[in-house]
Amino acid sequence: MQRTATAVWNGSGKDGTGYLTTQSTTLNKTQYSYKSRFENGVGTNPEELVAAAHAGCFSMKLSFSLNAAGFTAEEIHTDCTVALENGAITFSHLVLKAKVPGISKEKFDECAADAKANCPISKLLNTEIKLEATLL
Repeated sequence: MQRTATAVWNGSGKDGTGYLTTQSTTLNKTQYSYKSRFENGVGTNPEELVAAAHAGCFSMKLSFSLNAAGFTAEEIHTDCTVALENGAITFSHLVLKAKVPGISKEKFDECAADAKANCPISKLLNTEIKLEATLL
């Protein structure tokens, strides 16, 4: 399986603008800029998209891990914060809250640790990955 995306940038790093388009067109010429990345400007930014990808990938991997252990989540809610400092992503922080009927806290933590270590985005990131897991 392969997925594609396109970035187009016009102008200088600080004053230019660009847009992003994904294969699915969920992002379709979605704007990004210096201001959307480093200030509070309108548009998205690469770090926000990495955070969304990591939260989504981790949540799906957790679902598969729970299924393999004989459990099905009612809901998996994952927030992700990605930090950009001095030109590098210094960490990705996952905050998980999940409703999983019948599972022990120990088994839940085991499945969450497996998802953290083995989701493809976790494997891609070359940074510290933090996880806070709460069983509801």
